[in-house]
Amino acid sequence: MATERATEISQAQIAVHWKEEEYVRPTTKFVGQANLVDPAVTERFSEDHFPECFREYADLLNWSQYWHTTLDTSNPPFWKWFVGGKLNACYNCVDRHLAKYGNKAALIFVPEPEDEPVYTITYQELFTRVNEVAAVLRDFCGLNTGDRVTIHMPMIPELPITMLACARLGIVHSVVFGGFSGEAAGLRAADSGSRVMIYADGYYRNGKIVDHKPSADIAVALAEKEGQNVEKVLVWRRHYGQCLSTKPMVPGRDYFMDEVLKDFKRAKVDPISMDAEAPLFLMYTSGTTGKPKGCQHRTGGYLAYVTGTSKYYQDIHPEDVYWCMADIGWITGHSYIVYGPLALAATSVLYEGAPNYPDAGRPWRIAEQLDVNIFHTSPTAIRSLRKTGPEEPKKYNYHFKHMTTVGEPIEPETWRWYYDVVGKREAVIVDTWWQTETGGFLCSTKPALDPMKPGSTGPPVLGIFPIIYDEEGKEVATGSGKAGNICIRNPWPGIMQTVWKDDDRFVKQYYAKYCKNRQSKDWRDWPYFAADGAVGPPDGYYRILGRVDDVINVAGHRLGTKEIESACLTVPEVAEAAVIPVVDEIRGRMPVVYVSLKPGVSDGTRVKEEIVSTIETMIGKIARPKAVNIVPDLPKTRSGKIMRRVLAAISNTMDTGDVTTLANPDVVELIRRQVQGEGPVVMKEGPEDVKRFGESE
Repeated sequence: MATERATEISQAQIAVHWKEEEYVRPTTKFVGQANLVDPAVTERFSEDHFPECFREYADLLNWSQYWHTTLDTSNPPFWKWFVGGKLNACYNCVDRHLAKYGNKAALIFVPEPEDEPVYTITYQELFTRVNEVAAVLRDFCGLNTGDRVTIHMPMIPELPITMLACARLGIVHSVVFGGFSGEAAGLRAADSGSRVMIYADGYYRNGKIVDHKPSADIAVALAEKEGQNVEKVLVWRRHYGQCLSTKPMVPGRDYFMDEVLKDFKRAKVDPISMDAEAPLFLMYTSGTTGKPKGCQHRTGGYLAYVTGTSKYYQDIHPEDVYWCMADIGWITGHSYIVYGPLALAATSVLYEGAPNYPDAGRPWRIAEQLDVNIFHTSPTAIRSLRKTGPEEPKKYNYHFKHMTTVGEPIEPETWRWYYDVVGKREAVIVDTWWQTETGGFLCSTKPALDPMKPGSTGPPVLGIFPIIYDEEGKEVATGSGKAGNICIRNPWPGIMQTVWKDDDRFVKQYYAKYCKNRQSKDWRDWPYFAADGAVGPPDGYYRILGRVDDVINVAGHRLGTKEIESACLTVPEVAEAAVIPVVDEIRGRMPVVYVSLKPGVSDGTRVKEEIVSTIETMIGKIARPKAVNIVPDLPKTRSGKIMRRVLAAISNTMDTGDVTTLANPDVVELIRRQVQGEGPVVMKEGPEDVKRFGESE
């Protein structure tokens, strides 16, 4: 039956075989305290009330000057939000809370070493420290409103402090994930035109000190090679007065921040009132090839959107202790660790290290110690914690009211463990779908109003109107059981303004594919192409299938890798799974499965057979893998994302590229030997679709 259905799918559609799951309803205890309990909100944010519905989010902020036009569509797709309005993002995240919440914790920093004390920064302390750093940026570095600064730092409190200091002055910050290389930071500094870079000397990861300062020297050298002179490098010391780096400071260029700050104690810097459309930050996407793409986000619309979605979907109250386990170097950290939660006067936890160090119980010990009641992490982290400590959460006396999953689709089996074991069947789950480019959530259940459904991101969030198109631009009807490319029909305040210094790339990548009329100024003619596959069941709960690039075309049938991976994860012995395409002379492409197993599993042959049987049963013989490889671990980035591109390169005897920045680079050679054998291998060039596979990771 599954095979018959697969043959009915045209090449323009993505085959879907996932069954619909059960509904799970929120507890009455959660509903009783939730921010969003009024069902009329759906009508308030309906298309009939667009775009004025988003005033509800903007009114959560303090504006120094109110706007006169909610949405300006005169130059599509370069939408303008809250035109004429003025505000300051730092003021909204810090200053305005002082009267009521000055002595309340704004940030709680948890060092990776468990013998190092946890410490808290109150809103009053945050105000003082942000002002001092702003004075350094303005008076010592000579930076002005509109200048750019590249920040390449780990998860320490000085990172959000530095971001907020930039926002206070209207300086555009570009934060580079701490696990990226110096070369990556240098390219981004050059592209953004940063005269100042900000670093840390070192930090702790997996029980080791990472010497981070050498990255600064590499970054500056590469930026200069690209034509950008970096005048100053400010270095935060992880321990006051003690340097973790062995790399010497460069006189006249490098300065320890704690020494510079001595001249700016108790300095006060008035927040600069910024135009709502003024850029707040650049966030470069992490594609593995080509020029970095700087997503430029605006001040007013972005801050309004992340504040509103933090309140309604994360259910953040000032008295909550909220922990998002993402890294601030990603958009999740910007939106849902820094700007959204702090704008709501939340207490936000920052954890420095690896989630499973020194063991898989660490997150739950932190949650118990700090009385965390809102928890936010990725399916990758959830799978990893389940693999290494499936029973660990039961040992600790914490109680989450709310949990988020973000970053990629979550399989129903993984969702159930998250709900039953981590959430103790008490916490509501929001499975959020969104992107770096979108600024905030696009699809999610409203936590107190909508039932949850394992593996489904849920309905569109308030004020978002999705549509699914096939490759030929025809609408795929909701409830048809067919999948295609999910798009958003309308603008929203969190959407990026453009690609930094590359308007043409912005239009080409996100709007040209499905634009109905390039001359039109009607937003309805400019749907946003998200480059994700999706299916829309009859109940309106969207199921995201992963990146369109991560679709394997098998004999004319487009199979989503996420669905095959989900089938693998229903096999009890499988801990993690990745599916990649391999070139096949007859079928064009075929899926190859890579899995790691749970501890103690020894009968690999039987597990392989069960994986193949499960895929054929759940999807059909069209999805039968060409090979199943059981490996000790899957190659991952420092943020925990599986590098499918590397696995695709191994299976297709292509160059794996630079793997030194992976969290576990040694596993790549182990997998290569297992798949290709011990001898030398002649590398192939490989087709474009395979070379690009998994770049979104």
